[in-house]
Amino acid sequence: MARILIVDDSQSQLLGLKRIVEKMGHEIITAEDGAAGVEVAKREIPDLILMDVVMPNLNGFQATRTISREAKTSHIPIILVTTKDQETDKVWGMRQGAKAYVTKPINEPELIKVINELLPK
Repeated sequence: MARILIVDDSQSQLLGLKRIVEKMGHEIITAEDGAAGVEVAKREIPDLILMDVVMPNLNGFQATRTISREAKTSHIPIILVTTKDQETDKVWGMRQGAKAYVTKPINEPELIKVINELLPK
Protein backbone atom coordinates (compact mmCIF):
# COMPACT_ATOMS: atom_id res chain seq x y z
CA MET A 1 0.00 0.00 0.00
CA ALA A 2 1.32 3.42 -0.98
CA ARG A 3 0.53 6.86 0.44
CA ILE A 4 -0.76 9.14 -2.29
CA LEU A 5 -1.25 12.88 -1.93
CA ILE A 6 -4.13 14.31 -3.98
CA VAL A 7 -4.01 18.09 -4.49
CA ASP A 8 -7.18 19.59 -5.98
CA ASP A 9 -9.35 22.58 -5.05
CA SER A 10 -12.55 20.97 -6.39
CA GLN A 11 -14.31 18.74 -3.84
CA SER A 12 -15.99 16.69 -6.58
CA GLN A 13 -12.66 16.08 -8.38
CA LEU A 14 -10.99 15.26 -5.06
CA LEU A 15 -13.69 12.70 -4.25
CA GLY A 16 -13.47 11.13 -7.72
CA LEU A 17 -9.69 10.77 -7.53
CA LYS A 18 -9.94 9.51 -3.95
CA ARG A 19 -12.41 6.81 -5.01
CA ILE A 20 -10.08 5.56 -7.76
CA VAL A 21 -6.98 5.51 -5.54
CA GLU A 22 -8.78 3.89 -2.58
CA LYS A 23 -10.11 1.18 -4.93
CA MET A 24 -6.45 0.46 -5.77
CA GLY A 25 -5.85 -0.12 -2.03
CA HIS A 26 -3.73 2.96 -1.30
CA GLU A 27 -3.81 5.43 1.58
CA ILE A 28 -4.94 8.98 0.71
CA ILE A 29 -3.70 12.34 1.94
CA THR A 30 -5.32 15.48 0.53
CA ALA A 31 -4.61 19.19 0.11
CA GLU A 32 -6.94 21.79 -1.36
CA ASP A 33 -4.50 24.09 -3.14
CA GLY A 34 -0.92 24.19 -4.37
CA ALA A 35 0.53 25.91 -1.32
CA ALA A 36 -1.06 23.38 1.03
CA GLY A 37 0.09 20.60 -1.32
CA VAL A 38 3.72 21.71 -1.00
CA GLU A 39 3.44 21.83 2.81
CA VAL A 40 1.77 18.41 3.05
CA ALA A 41 4.33 16.89 0.66
CA LYS A 42 7.21 18.18 2.82
CA ARG A 43 5.58 17.01 6.05
CA GLU A 44 4.17 13.63 4.96
CA ILE A 45 6.61 12.58 2.16
CA PRO A 46 4.00 10.64 0.14
CA ASP A 47 4.95 7.93 -2.36
CA LEU A 48 3.23 9.77 -5.25
CA ILE A 49 1.31 13.02 -5.86
CA LEU A 50 -1.73 13.65 -8.07
CA MET A 51 -1.67 17.42 -8.73
CA ASP A 52 -4.37 19.62 -10.27
CA VAL A 53 -3.09 22.66 -12.20
CA VAL A 54 -5.77 25.37 -11.94
CA MET A 55 -5.89 26.23 -8.22
CA PRO A 56 -5.78 29.34 -6.02
CA ASN A 57 -2.68 30.55 -4.13
CA LEU A 58 -0.10 28.41 -5.91
CA ASN A 59 -1.08 26.70 -9.15
CA GLY A 60 -0.13 23.09 -9.89
CA PHE A 61 2.76 24.04 -12.17
CA GLN A 62 4.29 26.21 -9.41
CA ALA A 63 3.68 23.58 -6.71
CA THR A 64 5.17 20.84 -8.92
CA ARG A 65 8.27 22.96 -9.57
CA THR A 66 8.69 23.64 -5.84
CA ILE A 67 8.26 19.99 -4.81
CA SER A 68 10.49 18.62 -7.57
CA ARG A 69 13.32 21.04 -6.73
CA GLU A 70 13.33 20.57 -2.94
CA ALA A 71 15.95 18.02 -1.87
CA LYS A 72 13.54 16.46 0.65
CA THR A 73 10.74 15.89 -1.90
CA SER A 74 12.44 15.75 -5.32
CA HIS A 75 12.18 11.94 -5.48
CA ILE A 76 8.35 11.95 -5.28
CA PRO A 77 6.73 11.30 -8.68
CA ILE A 78 4.08 13.90 -9.56
CA ILE A 79 1.23 13.25 -11.99
CA LEU A 80 -0.48 16.41 -13.20
CA VAL A 81 -4.24 15.77 -13.44
CA THR A 82 -5.89 18.70 -15.20
CA THR A 83 -8.44 20.07 -17.65
CA LYS A 84 -5.60 21.92 -19.42
CA ASP A 85 -5.26 19.73 -22.50
CA GLN A 86 -3.01 21.76 -24.80
CA GLU A 87 0.31 20.25 -25.84
CA THR A 88 2.09 23.40 -24.59
CA ASP A 89 0.56 22.86 -21.12
CA LYS A 90 1.78 19.26 -21.11
CA VAL A 91 5.30 20.27 -22.17
CA TRP A 92 5.39 23.03 -19.55
CA GLY A 93 4.12 20.68 -16.83
CA MET A 94 6.78 18.10 -17.62
CA ARG A 95 9.44 20.83 -17.58
CA GLN A 96 8.31 21.76 -14.05
CA GLY A 97 9.15 18.24 -12.88
CA ALA A 98 5.98 16.20 -13.45
CA LYS A 99 6.53 12.56 -14.42
CA ALA A 100 3.15 12.22 -16.20
CA TYR A 101 0.24 14.32 -17.42
CA VAL A 102 -3.37 13.09 -17.37
CA THR A 103 -6.29 15.20 -18.59
CA LYS A 104 -9.75 15.48 -17.07
CA PRO A 105 -12.31 14.07 -17.37
CA ILE A 106 -10.36 11.18 -15.91
CA ASN A 107 -9.97 7.98 -17.89
CA GLU A 108 -9.81 5.64 -14.89
CA PRO A 109 -7.87 2.74 -16.52
CA GLU A 110 -5.31 5.24 -17.89
CA LEU A 111 -4.85 6.89 -14.48
CA ILE A 112 -4.48 3.51 -12.73
CA LYS A 113 -1.88 2.43 -15.32
CA VAL A 114 0.15 5.65 -14.84
CA ILE A 115 -0.02 5.41 -11.04
CA ASN A 116 1.17 1.78 -11.13
CA GLU A 117 4.03 2.69 -13.49
CA LEU A 118 5.26 5.54 -11.30
CA LEU A 119 4.87 4.10 -7.81
CA PRO A 120 8.21 3.07 -6.34
CA LYS A 121 8.55 -0.72 -6.51
